[in-house]
Amino acid sequence: MNFGVAQRLLGVTFLIGSLASICAQTPKLTIDAGTVVTPVSPMLYGLMTEEINHSYDGGLYAEMVDNRTFRAHWEGVGGWSLVRNGNAHASYVIDGASGPSVELPTSMKLTAEAASAGNEAGVSNAGYWGMAVRPHTKYSGSFYAKVGQQNPGTVTAALINNDTGKILAQAQIELTPGPWSRYAYSLATATDVKPSAANHLELTVTKPGTVSLQLVSLFPPTYKDRANGNRADLMELMAAMHPKFLRLPGGNYLEGDLIQDRYDFKKTIGPLVNRAGHQAPWSYWSTDGLGTLEFLNWCEDLKIEPVLAVYAGYALKGAYIHPGKDLEPYVQDALDEVEYVTGGVDTKWGAIRAQNGHPAPFPLHYIEIGNEDMFDKSGSYPARFEQFALALRKKYPQYKLIITAPVEIKNAAAAPDLIDDHYYKSPAEMFDLVHHYDNAPRTGPKIFVGEWATRSGSPTPNFGDALGDAAWMTSMERNSDLILISSYAPMLVNVNPGAMQWSTDLIGFDALRAYASPSYYAQALFAGHVGDGTAKTSITGTSSSDLARFFYSATVSSTQHVLHVKLVNASNHDQPLTLDLTGISARTAKMTTLHAASFQATNSITSPEAIKPIESTLRITPAHTVPAFTIEVIDIPLK
Repeated sequence: MNFGVAQRLLGVTFLIGSLASICAQTPKLTIDAGTVVTPVSPMLYGLMTEEINHSYDGGLYAEMVDNRTFRAHWEGVGGWSLVRNGNAHASYVIDGASGPSVELPTSMKLTAEAASAGNEAGVSNAGYWGMAVRPHTKYSGSFYAKVGQQNPGTVTAALINNDTGKILAQAQIELTPGPWSRYAYSLATATDVKPSAANHLELTVTKPGTVSLQLVSLFPPTYKDRANGNRADLMELMAAMHPKFLRLPGGNYLEGDLIQDRYDFKKTIGPLVNRAGHQAPWSYWSTDGLGTLEFLNWCEDLKIEPVLAVYAGYALKGAYIHPGKDLEPYVQDALDEVEYVTGGVDTKWGAIRAQNGHPAPFPLHYIEIGNEDMFDKSGSYPARFEQFALALRKKYPQYKLIITAPVEIKNAAAAPDLIDDHYYKSPAEMFDLVHHYDNAPRTGPKIFVGEWATRSGSPTPNFGDALGDAAWMTSMERNSDLILISSYAPMLVNVNPGAMQWSTDLIGFDALRAYASPSYYAQALFAGHVGDGTAKTSITGTSSSDLARFFYSATVSSTQHVLHVKLVNASNHDQPLTLDLTGISARTAKMTTLHAASFQATNSITSPEAIKPIESTLRITPAHTVPAFTIEVIDIPLK
């Protein structure tokens, strides 16, 4: 053999050896779809919101009027301005001695000294960073009014464009002398109106006189046409997340900064005129228009159930109710609230719920006692929890009880069923947390991950956050025999300047528009493609350092006969795999991919679909590569 031939053969031998070495180093992911290792909780993915970032008032709760009850502060009456067109003369004061109810004892007293057609006098409201107006749309309005000695006769309600001054819709409401009365009206826009949030509401008169106003309201069409309901676009986004529950009323909103600022369900039910509202912990006032029944209707509209958090006697600034006799009224409130949710019409609070408009009880399986009581430095939570738990167990033994801090409960009869764990992490920290529950003991309480999020983007998550979230969800799916329920938080943020108190929120919106973040899409994909059991899996050949940022889960749907495979590559390098799949006979699968070029890539109110899922058909072969910065959800038929 001459030297040239020998050299070429040596080269071929070296190439074959190199290829074999590369193949040997390619990680092998083995999935046995025929062997189910542990169950997946049917309640694994849910929703959590609270009154933060104007999530409710100025957000999900569809009320368009800001400060509809004329709350005054040192700068005046927020949201409202005086209208004096032409040569009109008018003024207003906040009348502290006249209101339509005990809960709303004040009013805005408008006095028009001079007013006529073309010289209107009245008040205007700018809404929550504008009022969304769309073509061919009907808006439902109302207000409470009491006429003074001189009746101005007619109030004109009008939606007016800020930029052009054009009246987009208007209605006349005849006032009648006498005590406080509620007046309803509707405004309908024409088909040529351009969608815009740059609009305001005016209530004006064209005759001299005095009228007192309270609870001025204007609603667009709501989700499923609920009276006093929610924004349709935000509800539709939630529905597309495939949730199983809503944790309500949510987080710090339950506790309040002070005990008197707690979420008191009894003050949030019944007619709006009987709801005073309360100070919410994230710096602004809550109208309580979205009250307990509205929360429950929200669940019903999405065909999900509540995870009910009851107030447990602790306030965020440190005050607490001493266990024992002092705590008894609050325990009774919790029992009454559960009865309001689940009681028949033959019970006291079930009858009140029926009187409020919903005779049928709502489903319930979980009750959470308090919120983040690990922050209570008094050491009172174990005794407070025990007092609530014993009372709830006595009357409602069928419900699972959730504790909010890792404390010792000595009375076995009060032992919790679940513990609420919260995680707010950077992407790198979330990647490192993924194996936290893999070898956790399966004795003791199960887990509710009641608040979790990967946080680096603002106001909504970037793609690095979505990768962290997806990595974490693979862990929750693998460990769903232990983690029974989970909910990302917070869910909503009004993106207008001054509206946000907490960054990295799942869904962003303004008065007119809403958009889904990359993390939203990751959440919707995982929740929409999950089985009822975890498949047996293993991975070998994990010498590559990039596998430190590669994550996976595999679940089997026994009803749909589908293997759901989730693959997450959070590395900046493509990740080749050898897929060893058993228990399936299909040769093609449906794949949904979420991808971006970097951690910082994101969606926004002006670029809402920069990142979105892409569906394709995948031919199943042993060789599979997950591109860099990619989340893949693969649905493989079992037969």
